[in-house]
Amino acid sequence: MLSADVRTVVRSRSGDRRTRCALSGTPEMRGHRPPLSVLYMIESEGLTKRYGDKLAVDGLTFTVRPGIVTGFLGPNGAGKSTTMRMMLDLDHPTSGQVRIDGRHYRQLSNPLAHIGALLDAKAVHGGRSAFNHLLCLAQSNGIPRARVHEVLDTVGLTGVAKKRSNGFSLGMGQRLGIAGALLGDPEILMFDEPVNGLDPEGIHWIRNLMRGLAAQGRTVFVSSHLMSEMALTADHLIVIGQGRLLADTSMAQFIRENSRAYVRMRSPERERLLDVLRDAGHPASPAGEAVEVDGVSAADLGELAARHRIVLHELSPQQASLEEAFMQLTAGSVEYHAHSAEQRPMTEQRSAAPEDGLPEAPPPPGTPGAPPPGTPPGGGWGAGWRNPKRRS
Repeated sequence: MLSADVRTVVRSRSGDRRTRCALSGTPEMRGHRPPLSVLYMIESEGLTKRYGDKLAVDGLTFTVRPGIVTGFLGPNGAGKSTTMRMMLDLDHPTSGQVRIDGRHYRQLSNPLAHIGALLDAKAVHGGRSAFNHLLCLAQSNGIPRARVHEVLDTVGLTGVAKKRSNGFSLGMGQRLGIAGALLGDPEILMFDEPVNGLDPEGIHWIRNLMRGLAAQGRTVFVSSHLMSEMALTADHLIVIGQGRLLADTSMAQFIRENSRAYVRMRSPERERLLDVLRDAGHPASPAGEAVEVDGVSAADLGELAARHRIVLHELSPQQASLEEAFMQLTAGSVEYHAHSAEQRPMTEQRSAAPEDGLPEAPPPPGTPGAPPPGTPPGGGWGAGWRNPKRRS
């Protein structure tokens, strides 16, 4: 934990400067919560957006709080990008509102000092160097020139600061976008898919950066489709589907409520172990060579086995991943479904069949026109357009 001497200087709505500790757990903060005017938050109330007949966002109400990393999750088309654009007044809500520290984004006189955002790393003038791109942002927000050098060093682009951004790789473009978000040293940071194009070192760096910013008491709001990375980064989750709020909860509670947790046991005396578990009233089911038990801790099961002198080769609590819990919760909200070669829609399968309705048998292996070894039934992906008979 950082010491109580680590502080940030913030400006309240009335304009006076106040010093606050970076962490809520420091001695000066315990029992002395600062007023809400000092706590920088994103507040969404009944946020709704329609595009013609399409309801993109449907009455979203949530609060993104400081001191933690809040993950923003949802399937493709769920309304995440639209919601983030409305936060920055890039899109106007049909109804409802979203506030940045109690105000609309358009009411902020120097917005980069309040909220830094990365929504589209490609939204850069390709003819400008990395330094000049950031310098334009700094000059328009009253930020000192020296700050440009600081953020370039932070994101690792000092060596290419004078190069034009149109020659940057995807990962370098992401770093430049992150530098722009950090430029005003804001209390609120918002990132949309920040790890896109980053190499493993860059992913590790941005993860630690976001967690470090949250540890300073800042508000960090991040959207990503990489569940494995989100599981390592976020403390709290806001999940939406088809524009509606599905979950607003901690990471641990989200996984616990949307997945199955059980204990896996393996023993050379499996049948005897099953009898002991059932006699003790513990629901147990065979799973191959193992036994799965729900609703009992691993410690209690280990003690039960020890009392009956049953040798265990495995005693391991099993918990679903964030990805599995996410898939479980959003199964009914996925708008765009893909199909594997073996799961082609029936309409496509019918159109691919000959006129008599019977499937055409493939030529025997080794004969002209035979599919290559290992080809799945039906010919695999693209079989329809590769077969001239089916195209005619």
